Amino acid sequence: MKHYKSIDVWRRLNDERVVRYRCFEVLPDGGFCVQSADFFDAPVSIDRILEHERQYVELLIEDAPDERSEPHETLEAAIEAHDKEFR
Repeated sequence: MKHYKSIDVWRRLNDERVVRYRCFEVLPDGGFCVQSADFFDAPVSIDRILEHERQYVELLIEDAPDERSEPHETLEAAIEAHDKEFR
């Protein structure tokens, strides 16, 4: 049985916008994958935060993270692949 360790990686896009990458480390196989990217603009609303959390759990229930996106050797490589796919 696989396990998934959640890792959040944040990037500041400018003084009013950030993105949070919802990543997983696949255990025990290894590798990292990005399940989703959440964008937040100032001012941040609690409703927006709760909506992202709901989607995060729903996506995890629907598909295993390493089936949704191919695992990569590093977090950086997984994020780069995610950005390329969704640009």
